Amino acid sequence: MGFSDLLRTFGGIGHFQVLLIALMVIPGILYACNNFLQNFIAVVPEHHCLLWNQTIAESPFLGDGRDKDLLRAYIPMDKAGKPEKCLRFTEPQWQLLNANFTEEARPATEDCLDGWVYDKSVFLSSIVTEWDLVCGQKALQSIPQTMYLAGQLLGSLVFGMLSDRFGRRKILMCTSLMIIITSTCVAFVPTFTAFVILRFFIGSVLMGANMAKNCLTLEWMPIERRVLAHACNTYAYSLGTVLLSAWAYLIREWRWLQFSTSVAYGITFLFSMALPESARWLITHNKLHMAVKSLQKVAWINGQQEEGRKLTPEVWLREILPTCTRIYSVRGHYFLFYKNPHLPFTCGFTFYGLAFNLESYDFSLYVVQVLFGLIDIPARLLAFISISYLGHRFTLMLWAVFSGSTIIIGIFVMTLAVLGKGSMVAVLSCLFLYIVELFPTEIRQMGMSVGNTAIITGTLSSSISYITGHYIPILPSMASGMVPILSAIAASFLIETNGLQLLETIQEMENRSMELTEMTEQQQQK
Repeated sequence: MGFSDLLRTFGGIGHFQVLLIALMVIPGILYACNNFLQNFIAVVPEHHCLLWNQTIAESPFLGDGRDKDLLRAYIPMDKAGKPEKCLRFTEPQWQLLNANFTEEARPATEDCLDGWVYDKSVFLSSIVTEWDLVCGQKALQSIPQTMYLAGQLLGSLVFGMLSDRFGRRKILMCTSLMIIITSTCVAFVPTFTAFVILRFFIGSVLMGANMAKNCLTLEWMPIERRVLAHACNTYAYSLGTVLLSAWAYLIREWRWLQFSTSVAYGITFLFSMALPESARWLITHNKLHMAVKSLQKVAWINGQQEEGRKLTPEVWLREILPTCTRIYSVRGHYFLFYKNPHLPFTCGFTFYGLAFNLESYDFSLYVVQVLFGLIDIPARLLAFISISYLGHRFTLMLWAVFSGSTIIIGIFVMTLAVLGKGSMVAVLSCLFLYIVELFPTEIRQMGMSVGNTAIITGTLSSSISYITGHYIPILPSMASGMVPILSAIAASFLIETNGLQLLETIQEMENRSMELTEMTEQQQQK
């Protein structure tokens, strides 16, 4: 009897599994909100230099309405006829208000020595307006997001190892508490440097919480319901993407927006204290009595009390353990994590490269964020249907090629770029389920860690690509299209895991690899 068979005996996907999936929707939504929060808290509103002898409170933004003409006397116009954002006249040029005046020489200008005035009609505040990250300080705008991603990179490695060592539930509890504390500090941080440092820590603990909740959810699911559970996890992420736009529309102060999207992890902290630890993890770490208690608790919640009473450590050792081959050393097997980093790298490079650059679309930021979230829903649905009938490998190849193709065509037809992003969501949805099935329980979190590491590396690489786009405009879109197509070729060499038991030990992983190799050789001989 395998572990999935045991879960079926205890009700399969019973009340406990349904409750677990429903509860994990909350951190899934919050994780998505925090991932895309930079789009709103670091927005750059319209701005111009602060006028002479006025405080920021006294000087209104003069970029719109009847005051726009008055601005011509204080601020020079650029080639497009719009007010310069980083220059002002050294003294008022009232003659410029005369429509018949002919300018013979450009009046003397100077930098915005007294600061800037920002348009608050859409965003009341952002980190850009808080610390004047414009003009000469414009390069600092991307630092918080870069540090956030660097924090996720560190968190994927550190918390992956900690989760495999101390358990999924403990890491979920600890990281949820750390998120609450750190986000509270961010909401009241006085300096930009402190903000950047705290964003680094938030990225780290958010990644740890997300990996722990994904692993805990899937390890409590029988084979036939893994795709369903993973679908709910990913739909929570899409829902969070959409809800963030509505939430940011209601809360226009960046500090309160940052605080509200993170402090809600208090709910996750509270319910995680009542959750049972992953029985798979307990068994692989030789904690049999605790594993039996967790399984009995699940059986009781699912209404299978009698079946739960039958399970004892002795029954496990006599009837179930012989079906599982175990090994406790993972030394020498870390190279397995780095065999196929191309797919997660592709997801980070293409998906997040598009999603983190919403301001490049000439449309309302709120609307674009909603559209990018809504396109995920049909994409994920088609991905999971494809997994059920075609398997993981073919699904990855199919959607990667489709995504790359639509992004390249989107260079000429902008709306197709949105389809390309949606297609990459399908790849991303399939990828994490694939990682869970490829790696055994002993090192599953470390496998997810390396996948997340490759995703973040791809995201950081996409930032470099978009910087070069200032010099070669076609390069970012072309790169975002070619990378998925190339990764689809590499995906053809992966093994198929659809419908197979979740592996518990490294030895089982090696045995499966040997069996698949032998089957392939036999087919080639025929």
